[in-house]
Amino acid sequence: CAVKAAQVLSEIAKNEEMKKPCIEADLVLTLIPFLESTDQEMLLHAGRAIGRICYDDRDLQEELVKVGVITSLVRILTDYAESEPLVHVDLLALYNLADLDMAKEALSKTKIAEQLVKQLRRAESHERLEIVFEILQALAENDALKVQLVEAGVQEVLSEILLRLEGSSQAEDTCILKAASDLIVSLLSGAISIVVCLLSLTCLVLPLSSDGNCVQMVQLGVIDQLLDLLEKHVESGDVSVQHAALSVLRNLAIPVVSKVQMLEEGVTERIQALLRSEIAPVQFKLLGTLRILADGQADAAEILGQDPMLLKRLVQWCTANQHSSIREEANRLLASILRHNRSQEVVKAIQEAKGVKHLVSMATSEHAAMQNEALNALAIASAIDLETLEESFKESQLVQSLHKLLQDDNTSPEVKCNSMSLLCCLLNSGDLKQEIEEDKIKQTLEELCRHSNTNVVKEAVTTLQLLREVT
Repeated sequence: CAVKAAQVLSEIAKNEEMKKPCIEADLVLTLIPFLESTDQEMLLHAGRAIGRICYDDRDLQEELVKVGVITSLVRILTDYAESEPLVHVDLLALYNLADLDMAKEALSKTKIAEQLVKQLRRAESHERLEIVFEILQALAENDALKVQLVEAGVQEVLSEILLRLEGSSQAEDTCILKAASDLIVSLLSGAISIVVCLLSLTCLVLPLSSDGNCVQMVQLGVIDQLLDLLEKHVESGDVSVQHAALSVLRNLAIPVVSKVQMLEEGVTERIQALLRSEIAPVQFKLLGTLRILADGQADAAEILGQDPMLLKRLVQWCTANQHSSIREEANRLLASILRHNRSQEVVKAIQEAKGVKHLVSMATSEHAAMQNEALNALAIASAIDLETLEESFKESQLVQSLHKLLQDDNTSPEVKCNSMSLLCCLLNSGDLKQEIEEDKIKQTLEELCRHSNTNVVKEAVTTLQLLREVT
């Protein structure tokens, strides 16, 4: 009769007025041993009865934890993971107990993390996802459980969920997306295994669209968590955390709307604390992150371009012979600052930091993308303040470098066009115009008027015309 009796009690306990008589009759402690049963029907009814009697009664819930109910709940979730009714009852019980510190402590000594991650992965309904998220959010307040969750791969499942629901406008999906993002924020604060979570987050926040995961994560406050982590681990010297956190920040900074919010939160100033780092991977990630932030953002370019410490460090990195990747990234950041700024002060600051010669060298790089970035940056800077740059251009033999690019058959059409655009800017300087004439660039331009690429021909004709007008 035990199964039937448990079923009757689970029905009686639905009535609020009947809970007190059940408690007074000591039915909770009587039912607990039946949670060790192998009869699934008994487990179901006993679990429901206990859950309903103890619902919203903190004293009873603490009593349950003291007598070892946590072990029973984890065992049921492990042994009957495929039984939907049992799993549902079990999760509800965990949901009711998860806020108790003593329950968290007891759960930290079990394999609950693995089981919850498994249930999160197989959950199909919004209701199931929501209850698992609620439990996980409560458990993430405990450092030991947080580590276990990360090690169990919860961040990978969160990634799958966010990618699956990304872009959905349904209210239920929006709630799930918020819950998943909130959980990630919780995992990012203070976990010992934070690097594992951060590395997974790097893939998670690769932007799929302007309103994708990156934007949502920034809006939910991930940036502050990442910056706090960075500042903390700059002091401790934990390279893996610095590298991983910068990787996430870099990806988060790609959507324009995220850049604006990140700038408003002072990201550019806060991450510059890493400028003193001598660790190559950290330097490389820092440069990439700052470059992405400056991309298309005049405000960011002006902040970075007027920071003497940053410019001094950048110029040092532009000559990092041991690390070509750092050297290239430093040059690209310098070019990006000039390309996206509209300030005469920035041009003067880069000139004073002796950064112009590095951009001229970058224009003759073996990579077409870098050549174009440098040429565009120099053209914009010339349009803003050619007078300030004139002497550096002469010392670094910019005119001669441009001529070589135009003469070289291996130079891409886009680089040739950008080289001619820059030449047109230089014609506004008497000394540089004279160098252009002395280097006989006019003859090369005439040859380019017969080039196979129509854009090159058009640019050559325009440049020739302008050259004839000013001479």
